[in-house]
Amino acid sequence: MSEPNLRHQLRWVMFAAGLTLALGAGAVSQQATSGYNGPQQPLAATTAAPVKTAALSPVRKLAYELDIPGSSQWTDTGIAVVAGDRLTITASGSIQNSAAQPAGPEGFARGWRDLLRALPVNGAGGGALIGRMGDSAAAVPFLVGASRELVVSSGGNLFLGINQPAAEQSGGSFHVRVKIVPAEKPVSSTLAELAVSPKLLARIPRRVADAQGNPGDLVNFVVIGSEDRLKAAFQDAGWVQVDRTKSEAILHALLSSTTRQSYLEMPMSELYLFGRAQDFGFARAEPLEVVESRHHLRVWKAPFDYEGQTVWVGAATHDIGFERDQRTGHVTHKIDPNVDQEREFVELCFQQAGLLSGTTYLIPPDAVHAAHTATGGSIQSDGRVLVMALRP
Repeated sequence: MSEPNLRHQLRWVMFAAGLTLALGAGAVSQQATSGYNGPQQPLAATTAAPVKTAALSPVRKLAYELDIPGSSQWTDTGIAVVAGDRLTITASGSIQNSAAQPAGPEGFARGWRDLLRALPVNGAGGGALIGRMGDSAAAVPFLVGASRELVVSSGGNLFLGINQPAAEQSGGSFHVRVKIVPAEKPVSSTLAELAVSPKLLARIPRRVADAQGNPGDLVNFVVIGSEDRLKAAFQDAGWVQVDRTKSEAILHALLSSTTRQSYLEMPMSELYLFGRAQDFGFARAEPLEVVESRHHLRVWKAPFDYEGQTVWVGAATHDIGFERDQRTGHVTHKIDPNVDQEREFVELCFQQAGLLSGTTYLIPPDAVHAAHTATGGSIQSDGRVLVMALRP
């Protein structure tokens, strides 16, 4: 047989084989949809290229129901949220404390005992349903109670828990429903690099001083924003403004006791910058540990603006215990020598609360890397100063 005739015959054979496969596939399809259960011959394998299909975007789940047990302080719900999401959280059910007293999601009425307990949310009832975003040390717990609506400022997993000390357990559980309205516009979690001239630091001393002029804590951060915005930012980030005088402290402590809340606003000593004592002091501490251990800082309003914005200069340290004041021999607070960790903790608190429009780190030409405070404690640093701009 000639080569052209052979090719002609082969084409007919291939056409017939293809037709047979097509008819067979149609028959199988018809059998599958008509409920046919008889014997079927397997189809011959083909080498046809796979058909490309568009990848389907995962559908985000927007409603959840779960139970939060009273037996642990915090539960990771596994519900991932992003900045800008609007949450509606509702709860029912009850828990029982060690005395078998029942309480709903709003918790127990506060009593004198609460003055001696470290509750995650100091202003909420013991045993109340509470929440936080993520498990960072900078995450700020908040009251959920029977119902709470909020807009997420920083993404992460939603944690729900019981407003009780970590060592305590309660019986029962709360049944919780969570509904999510996704953010209309995704909120970027990446902060813009703040464009600030290093000349800003040339007008700021490197260290603060005590009343006698002895050098003390390092200046390790700068905040750019109005006074109202500064106070609101620290409050939103979980810090309290401390009392300035002993008389303020006594009055505040009495008011705290009448509401059965722990007193967190204990004053701090005065230090000096720009020729005056700090304008504000802020602290963040667990109840009961506020005397011995707390994050705290002082801020001074700078005698100049930056591009029309108010400049606040700060020195942040972390009290971790007590030591002897080498000037007087009296007992004083001991600070963590690694003051850079406290600087970064302040930044993390502000980021977690979604308060910043930009940040940067600057290294002054006369950076301080190792020194002693006015009380004799040692400090170490990489010498950088954190500069943060607050959102309007």
